Amino acid sequence: MGEPTAPIPNDHGSKSLWLRGPKRAFDLAATIALAVLLSPGFLLSTLAVMISSRGSVFFIQQRAGRNGQPFRLIKFRTMRGGRTPDPKELVPLDHPEITGVGRWLRRLKIDELPQLWNVLTGDMSLVGPRPTLLDQTQAYDDFRRQRLLVRPGITGLAQTHGNTQMTWDERILYDIAYVRRCSLALDFLILARTAAVILVGETAMSQPFAKTRYAESVTIPSDFET
Repeated sequence: MGEPTAPIPNDHGSKSLWLRGPKRAFDLAATIALAVLLSPGFLLSTLAVMISSRGSVFFIQQRAGRNGQPFRLIKFRTMRGGRTPDPKELVPLDHPEITGVGRWLRRLKIDELPQLWNVLTGDMSLVGPRPTLLDQTQAYDDFRRQRLLVRPGITGLAQTHGNTQMTWDERILYDIAYVRRCSLALDFLILARTAAVILVGETAMSQPFAKTRYAESVTIPSDFET
């Protein structure tokens, strides 16, 4: 495992009791329950990916976890096999490289189900900033690196307020706000909004960061661009 390229500033990190043990216990209990409940959907999705296009059922990629530590993230493959990801690219549902089955898996967030394994191993949480590529996090300045202070999540504040409808830097603002406000109540709110996103789509749930109550939690540096 590699070390982060620089110390991560933690003077603004969340000091909530939720992060000191209860959040991890909740992750384990909820993940085991979800794995049992969603196992039929997991099996059907596996068969759908196998039948619909050539390539591996799973997409496995190194991502940056808590404190920038690398880990192997697992997803159902939703794009054509052999594609090299672009770290600067946001991938909307109408991206031409997404397969037909993959579009439905993404739309319903089913492609993220294999990450329940990442939660069980401790690399991820159910809720937190989405894990990004190592090349991206290694280029972060001190302000952006604050999003690495907590475990990355299957879903998060940015994913329930627009996700691919916003720029990378606006997503980072949501992530930093989450780090600073992390609590049981906020995690339940994000899980509820995730269900709403599945029902009505990302566009309907999109909100500019500056117009949310989370903006008051983050003092944005003058050189930060969204």
